[in-house]
Amino acid sequence: VVALRFKDGVAFAIEKIITSRLYESGSNKRIHNVDKHIGMAIVGLLADARQLLTTARDEAKQYKHDYGVSIPVKYLADRLAMYMHAYTLYGFVRPFGCFILLAAYEGDGPQLYGVEPSGVTYNYFGIAVGKAQQTAKTEIEKLKLSELKLEDAVKEAAKIIYQVHDEVKDRMFELELSWVGKLNDGKHERVPKHIFDDAEKYAKASLEEASDDDDEM
Repeated sequence: VVALRFKDGVAFAIEKIITSRLYESGSNKRIHNVDKHIGMAIVGLLADARQLLTTARDEAKQYKHDYGVSIPVKYLADRLAMYMHAYTLYGFVRPFGCFILLAAYEGDGPQLYGVEPSGVTYNYFGIAVGKAQQTAKTEIEKLKLSELKLEDAVKEAAKIIYQVHDEVKDRMFELELSWVGKLNDGKHERVPKHIFDDAEKYAKASLEEASDDDDEM
């Protein structure tokens, strides 16, 4: 997964490996809504992550019931961090086998949080988690995130996913893209199809261009 926080929002891009052609497209999604304004991206064991997604939604619902406003993403990240940390304290339970990312666009701007299985949480400008994460992080560091617009950030995130994809080990994969930001009134949602298609086209073209440059060398 690649997540970019830029001046107007946050973008998620996920490489979902397809292990069989018999799977229906769109199965086992790794990007979800916790609330209208908060998105969650999942890396690791899906079964474990579903429990965390349910817990996050319950927290959001309870906060709205108690205070009459939507839950701040930082508060949610801290609550999930405590929940995940509790599973590292006892011998009769195991830690969660997943890393989760939370994104939102709030009054003080875009927010991106990551929660590790240990219960440690960080606020990020950009992050890559999973296979080839170091290569992806290097590509993220090249970007001027503070200058990126929403659609450009989605394209760059998709480009990084295609750049680090290992065609030898994992031939088939499905790209997932979502965003939350000022442009869509702070609602987390999957990118519209025409923008998704443009981002995928841009990513493939960039990959072919890089391949041609390597051949010339």
